[in-house]
Amino acid sequence: MVLLLAGVALASVGAWVVTTEPDWYQRARYPLRYETIVRAHAKNYDLSPTLLAAVIYAESKFDADARSDAGAVGLMQLLPETARGIAVRTGGDGFVDSDLLDPEINVRYGSWYLRHLLGRYHDVRTALAAYHAGQGNVDEWIRDGSGIRFPETRHYVQTMLDAQRVYADVYGDELGG
Repeated sequence: MVLLLAGVALASVGAWVVTTEPDWYQRARYPLRYETIVRAHAKNYDLSPTLLAAVIYAESKFDADARSDAGAVGLMQLLPETARGIAVRTGGDGFVDSDLLDPEINVRYGSWYLRHLLGRYHDVRTALAAYHAGQGNVDEWIRDGSGIRFPETRHYVQTMLDAQRVYADVYGDELGG
């Protein structure tokens, strides 16, 4: 593997300052699993596969069994009541909470939800804020013109956008986008 290192030579000491990380390091830091599922649902829901991978990374680090203190489950950290609503809207009638541990179902529902938020807000940053903080909070922020009020949500959105760039740079071939 060719390592591309951008650096600046320090003439006085003959050293290099590395300003980017090599691909092998990025792959270790930002894993990619379930590529087939990610590509398929990105295509089905007209999403960037790198954005979808970034959401999964930020939510669960690709751990299909992840559970949050708030009750969110699986790769895309969906609340069971949110997933139940998505199941009803997409024609599912036999949803059970344990379905969220199935990577295919979890990413399908999470992709549907992300597409819904992108359609509602027409802006990636706002949609990601809603994914994190909830539509009610985002609607309130839009009404009062305050922008993203929660520092942790601002950080989450930036983390997602940074991760999306990494997934595009490092996994562009595998993800096809």
